[in-house]
Amino acid sequence: MSAQAGSIPWLFRHELRLMWFSAGSSKSEKSQRRPGLAGLAVVGLAWLALHAIAFFVVWRTAGIDLRDPRVLVAVSALLYGSMTFMLSSALKSSVLVLFERGDLDLLLSSPLPSRSIFTVRLGTVAAGTAALYLFFLAPFAHAGALLGHVGWLAVYPVLLGTATIIACAAMLMTLGLVRLIGARRTRIVAQVIGALAGALIFILSQLFAQFSRSMETRAAAAFARAFAEDGALGAGSPVWLPGRALLGEPLPLLGLVALAAAVFVFTAARTHGFFVHGLQQAASSSRAARRPAGGPRFRFGRSLFTTMLLKEWRLILRDPQLISHVALQLIYLLPLFFIIFKRSEVQLPAMAAGLTLLCSSLTASLAWIILSAEDAPDLLRLSPAPPGTVRNAKLAAAVLPCLVLVLAPLAWLIVRAPLAGLGAAGAVIGAVCAAAVIVHWCGRPGLRSDYVARGKGDLLSSILGMFNSLSWGALAWCLASIAAGPTDRTVVGAAFAAMGTLATLGMSRLFRRPRP
Repeated sequence: MSAQAGSIPWLFRHELRLMWFSAGSSKSEKSQRRPGLAGLAVVGLAWLALHAIAFFVVWRTAGIDLRDPRVLVAVSALLYGSMTFMLSSALKSSVLVLFERGDLDLLLSSPLPSRSIFTVRLGTVAAGTAALYLFFLAPFAHAGALLGHVGWLAVYPVLLGTATIIACAAMLMTLGLVRLIGARRTRIVAQVIGALAGALIFILSQLFAQFSRSMETRAAAAFARAFAEDGALGAGSPVWLPGRALLGEPLPLLGLVALAAAVFVFTAARTHGFFVHGLQQAASSSRAARRPAGGPRFRFGRSLFTTMLLKEWRLILRDPQLISHVALQLIYLLPLFFIIFKRSEVQLPAMAAGLTLLCSSLTASLAWIILSAEDAPDLLRLSPAPPGTVRNAKLAAAVLPCLVLVLAPLAWLIVRAPLAGLGAAGAVIGAVCAAAVIVHWCGRPGLRSDYVARGKGDLLSSILGMFNSLSWGALAWCLASIAAGPTDRTVVGAAFAAMGTLATLGMSRLFRRPRP
């Protein structure tokens, strides 16, 4: 029986259909289309394979006592870890449904109540947040139920309830940012927060890995006291209630479902006016700025090179989606900083190689955005600007941000170990310059909206960029090792790595694409 037109179930079914159609089309496509039969078949086969894997895993671990506190801790840690990624996904979805879909003006001008529109949008964010985790964890619940653990079916209400709470928090955070800093800045900040939330687990694990042995001993003792029966994190602690719900205990499960329902109702009912105000902020943010007092002021003092440089950086800063993806790479630089400024012995080879690999990867990403994803290449070619100046400005715009980011750690390395630091600096400079040149020679034109899937449409440039990063990273490792004490192995390795960098550049030059 179909839902009544204009009702919440009818609108929610329409939103789910749009979300499903979006899975079968890329962002560069102007229209959304239904996923093809081949895609559906692949997804179905993958889910069946997951069921086979889950059945094998559950069957081999059937002897584990689910009442063991260690199982409770492991399950709770899995759920809490998933929450950070859920928050990242929910923030991005909130920005999408509020600002980037572009259909809210049409919906709000229709006879549909605005409260129903907001309720459905919130439910769509929650459903989309839970979908991926249900896809991967539901097979384990089915396998557990077949083997006698019916309580494992609690995966469905627990994941849906957790995703609902996270979606409400993300929507409230997004609307709060709109009130504080405006809709335009909210798109950027929310994307960056989403990237940070997604990488939080990695950062925390690396922070713990950088503890000294004495700190690790003290931390282990503190954890042992906390996890004791009468400790703050004992088996009876409220911290483990989500894990107990996931294992199928009735009272924690009912409590989580009730909390999710209450949070959803409260968010939908109490923040409805806030939602409409946020949309008004988003609509007004696209208006033209006021005319400056005293008339327009023209500034023509910059050179063409500087103007092109600032133009490229300004275009990137105006794209929150690109900022979030690029910022995710920058997050992985943080553990390297902790290694550098650690008071114990500096791990020079690993540090030099890590900085080189990350800077090369980041430069390749920026070069693809600036060179291959140029929005108006024909306009630049027809302009009276010298092509060499335009090309050099674009290459500099891709290289300079990475060099500025690693300036402080490289300076610290040079002060602590001059030879190793100079070797690392040379490897970083060579890697970033080579990465930009490879994209310039071999990069295929694309759209900025295809940034995440750029490797599929530009396979040659991606492969050459990977070999470039690995070669320069190996050279940085060998140079830092030689500075600490040369051996035959490190010298030979440095020679082979240097040959690899030259060979990669030679292949890039050989397969360079003709420029019109």
